[in-house]
Amino acid sequence: MKNKILLAVVIILLPFTIISSFRKSKTDFNLPKNKETENVKKEEKKSITVSVNLEGKNEKLDLDLENYIIGVVAGEMPASYSFSALQSQAIASRSYVINYMEENSNYNLTDGTDNQVYLTNDKMQEKWQDRYDEYYKKIESAVKSTENKVMKYNGKTIKAFYFAVSNGYTEDVQNVFGGNLPYLKSVESEESSYKNYINTVSFSKTEFCNKLKLSNCNNIKIEDIEKDQTNRVLSLKINDNYFKGTDFRKLLTLKSTDFDIKINNNITITTRGYGHGVGMSQYGAEVLAKQGYSYEQILKKYYQGIKIENI
Repeated sequence: MKNKILLAVVIILLPFTIISSFRKSKTDFNLPKNKETENVKKEEKKSITVSVNLEGKNEKLDLDLENYIIGVVAGEMPASYSFSALQSQAIASRSYVINYMEENSNYNLTDGTDNQVYLTNDKMQEKWQDRYDEYYKKIESAVKSTENKVMKYNGKTIKAFYFAVSNGYTEDVQNVFGGNLPYLKSVESEESSYKNYINTVSFSKTEFCNKLKLSNCNNIKIEDIEKDQTNRVLSLKINDNYFKGTDFRKLLTLKSTDFDIKINNNITITTRGYGHGVGMSQYGAEVLAKQGYSYEQILKKYYQGIKIENI
């Protein structure tokens, strides 16, 4: 009788055992597949290496893209700026270098103002002194929080120009670098609170003429000053010599092409803003960040019609 009862119990429990084994087997079968998929995804995320020539040294650094961006943000924007302004700079700098590499297969990137200023850790320590740890972590966090993100227009990474301080408006790219890029048009940018918004420099007449390679310094005549809608000088005529506003600025190392000239015993030039004026105003980004703007809102103000996407 006991054997019959035991046999009945075994027969009743057998289906549950089979089902349980099947479920366990099915679950165990899926685990390796999920892990394999995760590994594939990790492998698909390729690292990007940036090669940078150090100015004044016969040395080239090969850097991971994100480490390079940390050094660029450190070199291009004050670490004291708000977090979303630093995030905006990180994405602008990443967009700039990716576009540069895409358009120049044999690119020659430097750590100076010809491209983007890049600071090594030693230079960061020299610049920040006892605030190095604080500022490095802040910039590193801004870069990591925007990792892999760039600005694109019609699916292509943009030329993400930027500059220090505007004169109240950014500049249309065609007035500075030429070309017609729809995402680099003039926009309003409030930053007259910047302490060096207005700057005045003075030249002797001899110095002024030497820098511009002018003759007849005793009778300097300035006329035909043409300005655009942002009040920046497009061209001017000095003693029968015509100059583009951008060339005039470079020759005299002026802070901006928004300038006024007075001739007395010396030549006095007053400028408003600092930089070429195209793209994002860094101080303008800081003003917006203090008003609570996110990095996406800041970037979409200065770069028209862009999308922020992964590389």
